[in-house]
Amino acid sequence: MSEPEPHRRTPATTRRVLLAGGVGLGIAGVLAACSRPGPSPSPSDSGTPGPTRTPTSTPTPGGPDSWDALDAAVSGRLLRSGSNGWNTARLVENPRYDDADPQGILRAAGTADVQVGLAFARNTHTPVALRAGGHSYTGWSAGGASGTDVPRSLVISTQDLDAVELHDDDTVTIGPGAQLGDVYATLAKAGRAIGAGSCPTVGIGGLTLGGGVGVLVRSFGLTCDQLTGATVVTPDGTVHEVSATADPDLFWACRGGGGGTVGVVTALTYRTQAAPPVLLFTITFAWSAAAAVVRAWQDWAPTADRQLWSTLKLLNGTRHTSPTVTVTGVWTGAKTGADTSVDGFIQATGAKPLSHTAKEMTYGAAMSALAGKPQRVSEAATSSIGNAKLTDAQIDTLVEHAAAAGDVAGNREGGVALDALGGVVSEVGRTDSAFPWRSALMTVQYTAVFADGADPAPFDAYVRGFRKAMRPAWGDAAYANYCDAAITDPADYFDVNTSRLHRIAEQADPTGMLVQPHWV
Repeated sequence: MSEPEPHRRTPATTRRVLLAGGVGLGIAGVLAACSRPGPSPSPSDSGTPGPTRTPTSTPTPGGPDSWDALDAAVSGRLLRSGSNGWNTARLVENPRYDDADPQGILRAAGTADVQVGLAFARNTHTPVALRAGGHSYTGWSAGGASGTDVPRSLVISTQDLDAVELHDDDTVTIGPGAQLGDVYATLAKAGRAIGAGSCPTVGIGGLTLGGGVGVLVRSFGLTCDQLTGATVVTPDGTVHEVSATADPDLFWACRGGGGGTVGVVTALTYRTQAAPPVLLFTITFAWSAAAAVVRAWQDWAPTADRQLWSTLKLLNGTRHTSPTVTVTGVWTGAKTGADTSVDGFIQATGAKPLSHTAKEMTYGAAMSALAGKPQRVSEAATSSIGNAKLTDAQIDTLVEHAAAAGDVAGNREGGVALDALGGVVSEVGRTDSAFPWRSALMTVQYTAVFADGADPAPFDAYVRGFRKAMRPAWGDAAYANYCDAAITDPADYFDVNTSRLHRIAEQADPTGMLVQPHWV
């Protein structure tokens, strides 16, 4: 039986993202896939010029028109059902999508392989899915799993494009498949740093393309703010070396517009900074102080000295004997400054911490400590953008819904993580990159972790119900790297930038090769 021809691009609501590398978890990833212990399975576009086309290379005519021809034409490895390693290769990071059965997986060895893979898809009308780290919350990068509304696809995987190359001008070029743990370790050895997420297995490609919230976000900016250039293969097979001056629209879209929106990224270049010393601190409070902690934290964390970043987590579930309140953070300045800032926050809560630990570490050691133990866990997740402070009544709603994670049968751990923004993030204009939430106070992530093989429906209902409960406070805004299949309006992710991003995507991919539900 032949596979259906992909839908042609029509309205903005039919566009899908193919998250190359999945999502950026940030420190909030400790809610689930990155570091919790437990069982683990094996602007408006008016007046904006169109893209200036400055391709590095153009596609050659023809290309493979059969699977055997594709296999013969690539330097990397093409896997299909029955291939050695297939049952491992088809898995993404979330085991809820373990029934994924793509038509094939092309593990590209370079940009040329990506061009060939796209040519095959064009010639055979085969749907395409992109993958680097495989952390897509919606499972779109699995290339055909139950509940994803993605057809069985050719997965073009850039996970093997993982080189990290430092340059004399203190920039670094990184393959999209490079995992954050390896990126941090390589940079730290050279005394350099970038700001990105904490989960060590996240691919830097997807993290960057969707924005990139991480533990140094207030002092370094979003990961996409540190991007200076990228290699992008558009669906017609053309290779573009994009930057602020070369193909500026494609570059703009790569800075927060989501992985796969305009093409396949095969390399990214970032500016680095000297690796700072890091003070890593953790404070826990009694659940009875939860509302007071939220109130004090939202006054403090988004407007603190930019050298300070923190996350506030309210969690419950079978991994906990009672709901927990934890503030984890990093400080990259002199320790005395941290003491003054953190002590002021604690005093503002009016509560005595149950514990308060702090340790001075090198950048490399701190990133490793924050990474925790990587593992695959089944989870449900969605998000809000915290664009306003909560009222007392809204704080009560937040606390109540976090505690209710313990009422969902089978919920091992669930609740909410508030990750501070502000600082350098707010110094970029809301239309200067595709990421629009420059004045927001925080990103908000709702999660639930459950046993592999369990019905995800009640856990999806919990996280989406939590998001709905906070809508009076924060509206429908969401973070593209915490994508949710139930969010059907791409403007919820991209706000004023939606129309420009849609126009760029239409120009880069006029036939809709990169089509996924409810994207631009």
